[in-house]
Amino acid sequence: WRRQAALAAAREDEEEKELRQRFMAPPVSGLRELRRRRRELRSRMELLIMETQAEVCRALTALDPGASFAVDSWERKEGGGGISCVLQDGEVFEKAGVNVSVVSGLLSEEAARQMRSRGKSLKAKDGKLPFCAMGVSSVIHPKNPHVPTMHFNYRYFEIEEADGTKQWWFGGGTDLTPTYLNEEDAVHFHKTLKEACDKHDPKLYPKYKKWCDDYFYIKHRGERRGIGGIFFDDMDSPSKEEVFQFVKSCAKAVVPCYIPIVKKHCHDSFTPEEKLWQQLRRGRYVEFNLVYDRGTKFGLLTPGSRIESILMSLPLTARWEYMHTPLESSKEAEILEVLRNPKDWVH
Repeated sequence: WRRQAALAAAREDEEEKELRQRFMAPPVSGLRELRRRRRELRSRMELLIMETQAEVCRALTALDPGASFAVDSWERKEGGGGISCVLQDGEVFEKAGVNVSVVSGLLSEEAARQMRSRGKSLKAKDGKLPFCAMGVSSVIHPKNPHVPTMHFNYRYFEIEEADGTKQWWFGGGTDLTPTYLNEEDAVHFHKTLKEACDKHDPKLYPKYKKWCDDYFYIKHRGERRGIGGIFFDDMDSPSKEEVFQFVKSCAKAVVPCYIPIVKKHCHDSFTPEEKLWQQLRRGRYVEFNLVYDRGTKFGLLTPGSRIESILMSLPLTARWEYMHTPLESSKEAEILEVLRNPKDWVH
């Protein structure tokens, strides 16, 4: 039995070493704890978000070899923590952030109110709602105006109610925000996401594509933030395992839907006027994130949140000009038309 125990310990050490090499930093819950609970969905989701973070960071670094990610592990005194990976001032990427957070504690009254407004019937015990939330979130702002900005986020949420029952749901999405429209890129991006959805149910892509167009809407401008992708929230059926597998397929589609577009355009030439238009479009990006984005709002309302990680999505540079209007029939006017009237890119 001693020999078997020694072999098992050696296998565990080898597995731990392999996991460490796969990730950007040690997981928030700790490798031993994740391995001990490896059959539980919460552990599998944490492993998935850690793997997604590492995959995306390595893919971006391969395209911008002169730059590197600052890896910053942080703890939240109320429970949990996260890992922020941020690249700044590279040759290809002006700013790219890929964050993981695994937090737990008691839901703030404001956050609970926000959830109830979406139809959640949350029964608190003595006004308290224990929760656990985890996710991976990324925004990538390239330097070249012909390379689109990309955002993705995949998350899992669990709340324990007064009677001990647990409510759970997944949410997430991936979307593209180009400065200039390239139809071939738009088709590639949407087609890759559609293929990931279609593995599970052909009805999912059209439903979540529309949800994405509706969600990333800047009401005060009358336009979408970008050309969309997929977005979903409060997903709790048909079963926990089936939803997890769907989320996994979506997360695995991030690199193939975006990296080929970056490779194709990162060395394109551009004019000062095109760079200016990129800065103005980034201003719109900031407006959406600060005024409407649900994830930003939830983060800012959660006690002990890490503000730097929440606002990682903001670009290094942006611009707001008074009454700027592009010329009719220009490339700038072309993208505005699509932002005001979303297109079906894959049918």
